[in-house]
Amino acid sequence: MDVEKIREVVKKAELLHKEFQKTFLRAYSLSSNWDFDELRGLLLTLHEIIEKKFDVASEIVSLSSLIRGRFEVFAKDLQKNEHQMKFRVEELLPLVENPKISFSERARINASLQRLLQFYRIYDYSITQAIQKLTGEIEGLIFISEERKLPPTNVLNKMQKIEMLENTIDTLISFVYYLYCHPSWVHKVEEALRDWHSKGLLWVEVRNVEKNSGVERTHAARILEGLMLIGVVEKRERGGEYVYKLRGFGED
Repeated sequence: MDVEKIREVVKKAELLHKEFQKTFLRAYSLSSNWDFDELRGLLLTLHEIIEKKFDVASEIVSLSSLIRGRFEVFAKDLQKNEHQMKFRVEELLPLVENPKISFSERARINASLQRLLQFYRIYDYSITQAIQKLTGEIEGLIFISEERKLPPTNVLNKMQKIEMLENTIDTLISFVYYLYCHPSWVHKVEEALRDWHSKGLLWVEVRNVEKNSGVERTHAARILEGLMLIGVVEKRERGGEYVYKLRGFGED
């Protein structure tokens, strides 16, 4: 994994945001009394920058799958906010295509411009925070790798193993809680799977387990994860969701 490449892309996102901030300041001077050509020129410039920003944010999201964890969360947050700003700029662009506008059309542009200005305050803060957090995550990874004299990939592998272990422990603690405090729920979840199998459905979604067992979906999902941990249940991903079956039932 080329950590330096990820670092450079995050830095690019930071530089583009500074460029966007500088350009956007002109929008405040136009908010009350604007010239058509000047406003259109500003929006086209903002749109050009925001397209670059969105592309860079999407690249960071793509690269974030190599690091995962909090970095991936921050990357998706960055992409979401860039998409929202891109949408708002594109909302205004069609309104400034023709310089011959009526009073009502000018009022409509003013309303859209005000919405853009209001959103910018939240957007600017969110983007700045996301970039700072992404920078902190990548710099932390590099620092740890240098301190331990290990390649970033080795450090990352260790971190991912620790995260997997923590998730396993959390699942086990949660399952033990259900065994002692709600043993009937565990039995109902198993029986719901068995019932679906008897009806010919091999891989069962959590919502179907909830339907047959009466156990709330969140609890049913945790119980299924616990049953999988002790080898009673098997799990696979299908269509972006997890499905489950009792071990030994049917063939794949």
